[in-house]
Amino acid sequence: MSGAGSPTDRPVDCSHLKVAVVAASWHEQVMDGLIGGAREALERYQVGGPNIVRVPGAFELPVVAQALARDGYDAVVALGVVIRGGTPHFEYVCSAATDGLTRVSLDTGVPIGFGLLTCDNEQQALDRAGLEGSVESKGYEATAAALRTAQTLSEVARPVDAR
Repeated sequence: MSGAGSPTDRPVDCSHLKVAVVAASWHEQVMDGLIGGAREALERYQVGGPNIVRVPGAFELPVVAQALARDGYDAVVALGVVIRGGTPHFEYVCSAATDGLTRVSLDTGVPIGFGLLTCDNEQQALDRAGLEGSVESKGYEATAAALRTAQTLSEVARPVDAR
């Protein structure tokens, strides 16, 4: 499992942040777990009223994340899952979604929580979905990372004498 070496989660007050979650619709059980993990992180980090938007699939995550980032959100969390099949479709979708989300973050300066699972099979996705019996909660981790990054950016942006 990839969770080895992950930092200890120490939630901080992020109640001042405006946060959106954009979530794909494929693989409903896995997505329910990812969204549940995101909601848990938002609650622990004291973020109220997140906007949760659904899109058809992982390929559509970047364009909606970009719209949300441009609409004044301090952080956007992108959640989805792509499971490898027998065609190159997996590589194209994973690459396009990953590159697109990176571009959105760099172009807008808004942190994008990367909660896109790219798995070889459904069991790997279930293991990372944050469901009962899962060993990881990537929805939680992606949300916590976006919140921490938004918090850091707000601190970096303040004048030195205001710190």
